[in-house]
This record gives sequence, C-alpha cells and structure tokens, in this order.
Amino acid sequence: VNPGVCAGSGLKIVYTPLNGAGNKLVRKILARIGVKEIQVVPEQELPDGNFPTCPYPNPEFRETLTLALKLAQESKPDLVLATDPDSDRVGIAVKDGDDYRLMTGNETGIMLMNYILSCRKRNGTLPERPVAVKTIVTSEMIPRICVDYGCELRNVLTGFKYIGEQILGLERAGEADRFVFGFEESYGYLAQDFVRDKDANSAAIIFAELAAYAESIGKSLLELLHELFEQFGVYLEMGKSLVMEGADGAARIAALAASYSSNPPTEVDGVAVSGIRDFSKGDMVDAEGDPIPAEKMIFVDLADGRSFAVRPSGTEPKIKYYLFGHGKPGDPVKEALAKVQASLDSLWTAVEKDAHSRSNG
Repeated sequence: VNPGVCAGSGLKIVYTPLNGAGNKLVRKILARIGVKEIQVVPEQELPDGNFPTCPYPNPEFRETLTLALKLAQESKPDLVLATDPDSDRVGIAVKDGDDYRLMTGNETGIMLMNYILSCRKRNGTLPERPVAVKTIVTSEMIPRICVDYGCELRNVLTGFKYIGEQILGLERAGEADRFVFGFEESYGYLAQDFVRDKDANSAAIIFAELAAYAESIGKSLLELLHELFEQFGVYLEMGKSLVMEGADGAARIAALAASYSSNPPTEVDGVAVSGIRDFSKGDMVDAEGDPIPAEKMIFVDLADGRSFAVRPSGTEPKIKYYLFGHGKPGDPVKEALAKVQASLDSLWTAVEKDAHSRSNG
C-alpha cells in the first residue's frame, strides 16, 4: 500500500506464530519489505499442535500473548504481532505508556481502513469506485470513514466466506480492482483480491506498514486511533456470551435465540427500541438489492443510538451478543471513551438480565 515505508524505518517487531503455521512466511515477507528487527518468541516458534505454552491459542485474548508481552517488556518493540495456528487471523499489541495494550479487531480494522484509503488516495492507486466489505457485527465507524473517501461499503453476514463472495462478484463483473479492504471484528483482514479468505500473512505486511508510518510522522498507533475517534466520534463494541452446555443447553440456546424473533423487546435499559432487524426471516436484502441468506441473528436498535445483536454460535455451546455504542465527533476522547464504555456496561447488564428471564421463562 505504501511501498518503502518499512525500509530504513528501524521498525522493531516481536512476533509469535503461537506454535502454528505463520513462522516462516510472516518472517520472510516482513524481511522482504524492509523490517530488519523481528524477534520471535522462542517457546512458540516451531509448530506444535499440543500448544504447550498456550492451551487456547487465540490472539484475541491477552493471556495468549503472555510470553510475547514478556519479551516485549524486555526488548521494547514498536509492535507485538501474533498469528493464530493456521495463520489466517492476526492480533497486535501496541505501546501504551510503559505497557503494551492488546487492540481489538475493530480498533485495528478502523486504523487499517483509514490507512489504506488515505495512502492509496495519496499515491494515486485508489480506484475510482473503491469497495470495502465488513460483516454486520463489525464496527459502525467504518461507514463514516468510507464516506470521506467515496468508498462503497458492503455489509455482509458473519463469516469471511461472504467477504470472499463479494470479491468474486466484482471479479465476474470485471471490477475486481475496486476491492480495497475487507475485515471482520474477530481479527480477520484482507487487503488484496488474490486471496479469498482472511489471511494473517498479508495482513502482517499492512500492520508493519501502519506501525512504520505512525513512527515516520512521530505518533503512536494509539494516537492515530484517538485522532480518528476525535474526528468521527468514539465507537466502541463489546462482545459477550452466555454458555449453556450439553443437549439441554443446546435446546435452551435455540429457544432463547428464537424468543427475540417471536417476542422482540420494546424497551432495553430504560430506552425505547427504535428498530428490529431480524435476519432469521430471510426477507432482508443487501445494498445491491440481492437477498441476504437467512441467518439466526437479530439486531435491536435503541432510540439513544446504542444497539445489540444476538446469535447462537455455530461451533460452541454459547449464544453470542454484540453490543455497540458511540459518541459525538469532537468530544474529548478520554471522557467520551469512559462515557460510551459505561453505556455499554449498563446495556449488557440489562441485556443479560433479560436473557436469563427469557431463558428461565
């Protein structure tokens, strides 16, 4: 996206493949773009399906990066990078004072979206009608960024296959070059059209570029994120789950999920419900007017701008909740972050209480 930005930058990265497949490829491509200092967490360098130092090798969780963060405290890198075992998802931790902060998938996606669009516009490689794709449970700050660059945004169902499907549609129309970025909140990113699934190997390049770019203008990645929050308003998300194991649990999850469709809430956390988007009925269409496949998911929009989505997990014995809140552009970022976070905490308290009532009733 920004050729040459890493070469000569002095960028220093601590990297862990979490005993998975990313080790050789990620190190090779980072070296190829000019990153000279790459420290690999030695205990997690070689493939080992037993994951002896990390029983749950998911880069979304800080505990997973314990060894990488320990190494970072010793060597003080600009960026901590972690790819999951099959190297399709990537997480990062960035400097935050004397510590390192693990960034959420939405936070990194926001920064990458703005970075890609701004750099490609500046160097003349942004197509005339760029297209970005995100899943419907991914940050609602992305539409605000896309508007600034005249970028068409397409919202798709959860699952990266739907992002790949959009690229295929563009390709069939002879417009594959319009695709500029696709991502989902669960650490999946794609910044080119020759891969049709989330890809941590190529995403590592964009993360390195972003870190080198921030350094070149004398700013931290957190400062870049806060500048976007100041421009567009603070956007925060919260993911929660209720676990219900066993056959009885599966039945309770199915009944609970169905209850939001058959008996949708009219008020949550003392605020009126302003809209219901029920994807389970199969009558929704996308921005192009094409039918959206039925999905066991419902969105509840509140009159104060907050919203939440509910869907049963397809792989685990849990029902998942996605909560969204945002502030106003120009508000002091520190105060706005606290205010929006408090509003999401309050929303979850109300949603969880209602969920238990629905489950038991």
